Amino acid sequence: MSTARSTRASAAVDRLKVRSGNAGYSMARTGDGLFFLSEAPGEPPLCAPLELDEFVAFVNKLGPQVARRVSKLDVAFEKQLVKKKPAP
Repeated sequence: MSTARSTRASAAVDRLKVRSGNAGYSMARTGDGLFFLSEAPGEPPLCAPLELDEFVAFVNKLGPQVARRVSKLDVAFEKQLVKKKPAP
């Protein structure tokens, strides 16, 4: 279980490295199983130790965000959702 947790957290950090262009970001794990992020190994943490889901959400919000690709079908579907009115 802990390997999957670390893999999910490290994947989030890897995505941040790619988005930001900063390959120095480093993730660490406390003895309690909490995660924190720093800009480089040995640097002060950028956040308090967090649970896995909170850590991944924190890392995903950092750095430039990648624009979501939207297809024509997605746009048409969203228009249909707006047009529908609830039945009385």
